[in-house]
Amino acid sequence: MVEFKANISDPKTGKSYQRVVEGHQASSLLGKKIGETVDGIFLEMPGYKLDITGGSDKDGFCMRLDLPGPRRKKLLVSKGKGFKPHKDGERRRKNFRGDTISPDIVQLNFKISRRGPKKIEDLFGAAKEEK
Repeated sequence: MVEFKANISDPKTGKSYQRVVEGHQASSLLGKKIGETVDGIFLEMPGYKLDITGGSDKDGFCMRLDLPGPRRKKLLVSKGKGFKPHKDGERRRKNFRGDTISPDIVQLNFKISRRGPKKIEDLFGAAKEEK
């Protein structure tokens, strides 16, 4: 069975929310790519539209937009996601996961692009404030 940990960020408030997606809802996300917009019903958020912004696989390698397909591959990179050079002109060969969601993906990142009728705090439950 496929299971994802979804991190949903709200650009309006700057907060992020977590949810575990499993079963039929997780299976419906397979084959989607970074940059696509998905319906919030897959994450139990009816009326919302979410953009896929990235993720990581079971071994912690991040997904990369410029690597097509669900495979893992070593790329020679000089900057960007997954590598920060320490010197000018530094390049390094690093492992990355492709831009397509597969069963090997464990964690997915989403960004809210369109809001639904309910407030997001009501969907995730208000966090208890401690004094």
